[in-house]
Amino acid sequence: MRIKSFLKRIWFLNFLRRIYYATKLYNYRYRQILHWGLHSREDTNVTYDLTPNNMRYLACTLAVVLEMDYPTVWRYLEEAQNDRDLRDHVAEQVKKSELGIFADAEAKFARRLGWYVFVRVMKPKLVVETGVDKGLGAVLLCAALLRNRAEGHAGQYYGTDINPKAGYLLCGKYAEVGAILYGDSIESLSNMQVPIDLFINDSDHSMDYEYREYRTIQERLHERSIILSDNAEVSPALLNFSLETGRQFLFFQEYPDNHWYPGAGIGISFLRSRRTTG
Repeated sequence: MRIKSFLKRIWFLNFLRRIYYATKLYNYRYRQILHWGLHSREDTNVTYDLTPNNMRYLACTLAVVLEMDYPTVWRYLEEAQNDRDLRDHVAEQVKKSELGIFADAEAKFARRLGWYVFVRVMKPKLVVETGVDKGLGAVLLCAALLRNRAEGHAGQYYGTDINPKAGYLLCGKYAEVGAILYGDSIESLSNMQVPIDLFINDSDHSMDYEYREYRTIQERLHERSIILSDNAEVSPALLNFSLETGRQFLFFQEYPDNHWYPGAGIGISFLRSRRTTG
């Protein structure tokens, strides 16, 4: 014990000991990066599953925002994860698309499962997502809308993207309730004249552009509208907009399961319930 205490007093030796201790917490990432490099084809918008505990935290967060009991939220999360038709559709379209060489056929939705739950609980008439990429979020949201429709609740999805090749996963039965608007997102949003129930920002990740999107849709929001940000782990744009407009804000942090990516999250902006207690 005395020897260890003595060695810790020697600055350089203590420096090496502390560096070794710190790197032990992160060295496993190199194994994950190597595995990803060998087994994945993705080069952007990487996909992964969430850890089991992180899934439970997601369910709890959604239950609070949506004022819904935990078992119901969990059932919707499992519904999305166990949707065999959806997973087969993603795998088939990835293999068929010329862009599939940059995507993995296995559908891993991570935080997007939370988007699905919002649609299933809210039963929105209009869902808007800016920034579509290959359309993994789009097809998941449309899967939720199709289930809502089967239960008697009609709804429509619109995605916006400046890339004319974006959204190749949104086809087949999922295109019955969804469509992509190509062009600048601000312009597309400006042309919308109907209330937006659920808005998801995932386009240009500059803070200024994100904030402009929220201001553009502000007049289309109502007291039950919910805004989700896919950029809130790095941008306070939705937080700022929420504080300025009297909305509540929460952030859910992702923890990917056995993947090198540190995780993104969901920024959630909503109005406090107007229900009274007696």
